[in-house]
Amino acid sequence: MPQNTTEFVQLPMLALRGLHVFPGMMLTFDVERAASVASLNAAVKNDQLIFLAAQKLLTADMPQENEIYHVGTVCRIRQQLRQPRSNICRVMVEGIYRAEADSITPDPKGYTAMAAPLEDKKERVSAARREALLRSCLSQFEEYIQYNPEMVTEQILNLLANPNPIYVSNYIAQNVRFSVEDRQAILEELYPSRRLALINRLLSHELNVLSIEKELSEATQEAMNRSQRDYYLREEMKVIQSELGEDDDIERYREKINALPVSDEVRDKLIKELGRLQKQPFGSSEAAVLRNYLDVCLEIPWGKTTKETVNIDRARKKLDDDHYGLEKVKERVLEYLAVKQLSPDIKGGLICLVGPPGTGKTSIAQSIAAATNRKLVRISLGGVHDEAEIRGHRRTYIGSMPGRIISGIIQAGSCNPLMVLDEIDKLASDYRGDPSAALLEALDGEQNGSFRDNFLEIPFDLSGVFFVTTANTTDTIPRALLDRMEVIELPSYTDEEKLQIAKQHLIPKQRRKHGLKAAQLKMDDGAIREIIASYTRESGVRTLEREIANVCRKTAGGIAEEKFKSLSLHSGNVAELLGPAKFKPEALRRRDEVGLVRGLAYTSVGGEVLDVEVSVVDGTGRLELTGNLGDVMKESARAAVTFIRSRAKMLGIDPDFYKDKDIHIHFPEGAIPKDGPSAGITVTIALISALTGTPVRRDVAMTGEITLRGRVLPIGGLREKTMGALRAGVRTVIIPADNESDLDNIDQNVRAKLNFVTAETVDSILDVALVRPDGSSKPMQPPCPHQAKELCAVRQ
Repeated sequence: MPQNTTEFVQLPMLALRGLHVFPGMMLTFDVERAASVASLNAAVKNDQLIFLAAQKLLTADMPQENEIYHVGTVCRIRQQLRQPRSNICRVMVEGIYRAEADSITPDPKGYTAMAAPLEDKKERVSAARREALLRSCLSQFEEYIQYNPEMVTEQILNLLANPNPIYVSNYIAQNVRFSVEDRQAILEELYPSRRLALINRLLSHELNVLSIEKELSEATQEAMNRSQRDYYLREEMKVIQSELGEDDDIERYREKINALPVSDEVRDKLIKELGRLQKQPFGSSEAAVLRNYLDVCLEIPWGKTTKETVNIDRARKKLDDDHYGLEKVKERVLEYLAVKQLSPDIKGGLICLVGPPGTGKTSIAQSIAAATNRKLVRISLGGVHDEAEIRGHRRTYIGSMPGRIISGIIQAGSCNPLMVLDEIDKLASDYRGDPSAALLEALDGEQNGSFRDNFLEIPFDLSGVFFVTTANTTDTIPRALLDRMEVIELPSYTDEEKLQIAKQHLIPKQRRKHGLKAAQLKMDDGAIREIIASYTRESGVRTLEREIANVCRKTAGGIAEEKFKSLSLHSGNVAELLGPAKFKPEALRRRDEVGLVRGLAYTSVGGEVLDVEVSVVDGTGRLELTGNLGDVMKESARAAVTFIRSRAKMLGIDPDFYKDKDIHIHFPEGAIPKDGPSAGITVTIALISALTGTPVRRDVAMTGEITLRGRVLPIGGLREKTMGALRAGVRTVIIPADNESDLDNIDQNVRAKLNFVTAETVDSILDVALVRPDGSSKPMQPPCPHQAKELCAVRQ
């Protein structure tokens, strides 16, 4: 800072904490630090003059020279008062003039400073501007006084009586609560007009802050007043409610809770929540949440159960009346009832019904509930993404509710219902959690005795629930969840089973639904078989039921229009009602062909025949695979090529065929995706036929996985595949030797009409699948140690 004089005088110095003294102003403050008291004593001996400057860091007890502002005020001590039995000294000083310290000597025995006066600098400012700055400062200071009730209005009169810019700036800076840095900036400013402009800006900012503080204070005060008013009103309302008897709600809740057959843990939790409800003010949102929670907890059928049926014959009759077939499921339910009869304390069970759509998984669960005399609850899990759907939402969320399992218990009104978890294979997961993981506790018999729903926050016993889950496939069910379930597979229905289901269940049901009597619509077995073969292609009977419903509608329409009084449907006149056949029966080809083999596939609609075509042309050894194939099927085709290369000489094939021949393997119906390893043996036989020019028997179909060594590995879905083979007119089916035991599970009608050949290696089935060139009984290749075994159609 430039100086107007170089006359430095050594003066006692005192460092101020958060305070400033301006020239012409009075300040009273307490002095406590020993060094400050020593400086004060030295000043008393030195003509009462002392140099006061603010320290930069308020927490410094012995500030050094660089921690003290060098621009301060030389003051005169007007009054000094020492408090008895204390080191504190109260002193009143009056600012004389600004000064700047050239050096400051910190000393515990008293600070000293070499200080020189700082005079205001002359400036060229118009009188009008100076007057405007002065008026603005006075106006804002007057407004500032209004925000501070402790400041008397006479202060503004003092300024108006002495409108000197220097006095006004010093007075305002001394009395307004500016920060230490802002006051120091005012003190160091030597141009009076600039000092007024700076004060003007600082006052404007301070007024904005005070305005906001006032708004906040008024809002807080208003809220407090409103809260007090609400409190008094609530107290009055309590008295009124007590007079009207509305306080009885709490007592009714208490009586219901005490009457519940629950553990002490559950009862204590509910009583605690009731106490919270009792303390809530009338009409509060928290009270509504607590009432909803208590209502849900009281709706749960604690300890209520239905008495199960132990009469096995009655249960068997009920199951047989409702469903045709499904023997494994019925047997499992009757076994459970038998164990229940011998051991009444046994808890609920858990089975998983897996099968294609329309095979009766959900409906058999309903029949199980009726047969065991349990309440039925059905929960659809298809497309559920949120874990809270299973375990419930926490009460912190608006509109929270218990999960589907607890909701199902409330719906059933019993603690031991039969709960159907439908489409469990179609659960999904996202950022909201994994519902399948939430089911682990509920479906585990060792854990579900204390299942905790997020909404209830109290344990509930699910061990008495009989869980029945349904799925179309187990591939998408998490392994940990699948491990907890007893899986029962429901196979596709055979045509004979569909016929019986239609006669015993579907036709009577649709007659009742359409208001028809048995005499008004008659359908013989031939007509039903024609509908099954020509108008449906499915594993279950849903499409069959829709076609029967179509027949019933047309019959009802004809009777209503008086075209006829009754209708008898026979084989041959079905097309008159249902139109042209949607599916044409598959038939054998007219002749045996080279490179064309019939494979067997298992699809969502049951078993089907899948042709494999192979064409070999001159080329550069390129292998082409077409037909919308998956990776597994492509790998099976490459494995078949490698196997044939290893046996080329034995099969009479040019060993260099893979160099100078292009091989194209095609699976017809290219729009349908295909995958799986079971076509390996089919591709191998087709390749051998195409490379040797030997035709393949048109009445033979095969299935099995192939290895590089030519071994035939087992496959799945044999029951459905054999039914597809029978529909296609196939007479001989080649299957892996390891699947021989599965023949006991296939339909006996299919078993009687087909000839089955088991094989361990590809070599052992060449004579069965290929037509010998000379038509003799001589084999095409040397005998293989693993010859095919032909099984009789009907075992004795």
